[in-house]
Amino acid sequence: MNEEKAGQLWTKISWRILPLLFLSYIGAYLDRINVGFASKHLKSDLQFSDSVYGLGAGIFFLGYALFEIPSNMILEKVGARRWIARIMVSWAVLSSAMAFVNSEKSFYILRFLLGLAEAGFFPGIILYLTYWFPPSGRGRAISRFMTAIPLSGLIGAPLSGILLDLDGLGGLHGWQWMFLLEALPSLILGIYIFYFLPDGPANAAWLSPQEKEQLAKQIQMEEEKNHSTQGAHWSEAFRSPRVWQMGAVYFFQIMGMYGISLWLAEILHGAAMLSNIQTGLFAAIPFLLGTVAMAAWGWNSDRLGERRWHLVLGNLFGACGFFLCCLQPGNFAVALTGMIIASMGVHACFGPFWALKTTLLGPALAAVGIALINSLGNLGGFVGPYLMGYLRDLTGSLSFGLFLFGLSSTIAAGLALTLSLTPVGKEKGPG
Repeated sequence: MNEEKAGQLWTKISWRILPLLFLSYIGAYLDRINVGFASKHLKSDLQFSDSVYGLGAGIFFLGYALFEIPSNMILEKVGARRWIARIMVSWAVLSSAMAFVNSEKSFYILRFLLGLAEAGFFPGIILYLTYWFPPSGRGRAISRFMTAIPLSGLIGAPLSGILLDLDGLGGLHGWQWMFLLEALPSLILGIYIFYFLPDGPANAAWLSPQEKEQLAKQIQMEEEKNHSTQGAHWSEAFRSPRVWQMGAVYFFQIMGMYGISLWLAEILHGAAMLSNIQTGLFAAIPFLLGTVAMAAWGWNSDRLGERRWHLVLGNLFGACGFFLCCLQPGNFAVALTGMIIASMGVHACFGPFWALKTTLLGPALAAVGIALINSLGNLGGFVGPYLMGYLRDLTGSLSFGLFLFGLSSTIAAGLALTLSLTPVGKEKGPG
């Protein structure tokens, strides 16, 4: 396939599938992190300590990690359309049920069940994108899809601020309205996906037979160049040290990301006595610049064909932001500047990270390998928020938790620096 035709085909595919996946991930991420915008009100209305909030916010990821691998394997069996729709509808129902939390126990249970329901969505989409894009174009495609992470914060921060001000309407707290109304987009999109998302290129009525053939040949050519694992069994993903190291990089990277997503509103409100709407508007700024950084860094990574140093430098930049913020978390200008830098660095890493992982994992290992890496990494989403709440209860300060997030981003950079770039299946030794 010549370069001009390839470019036209990737553009056509991008416009057909990425907007829908992008909107779906905004819904997923918003339903996952809106508890962060409600944190102050949950603690006040339900008498939760910082440790209780941190544990409840983080326990989502235990359920999420538990069902990641089975979910991705089911997706391959039943098809992307049915399984992604099931995930979205179930998490929408459970997210709306968060409006009826009335105790620590119900908070923990619903957050855990929400993690179970959402498990498999992100790694399933990453796997799904490997059906449509060859390794050389995945950094850009994944970065475009994953800009939904900071963009969900950009949209969700001011929206949540507005909904929190509905306090008392209909006899409900503002945070109850927030959980109920912010679940609706995921429910609607899940139903839409069930009817309109193709399981893969072979099922896409908008691709001609020639385009389907060109796409299959291009992906197969690049995969065969990179991998020798076509006959491998999925269990080999568990035996590869590379997969576990990638999971470790992601674990420490995720700690920093959820340090931003689940504690940003609390950090800003602690530095200045802001209203709900003011908190939402200021919290949108780090997410906005994180969106720009993610798109630009993913584009540059594809342009140069380089992944490792984009990971290292992005994580180090994020670490600098956390360290700056922890120096004076009570100073609003310092806190906001630090969180902007942290958000830009942390979010910029995700496109290059997942492009690298789909390059190192061949088709035979992709479903399980991607899910295993995501499961290991998202345990950082449990550890980080919980330790932040625990350390704040213990010390009365946010500085120790922010230092922890800076340290985690630094460790992620160090692990990425030592990661071998030989595709799994071609390395010597086990796996």
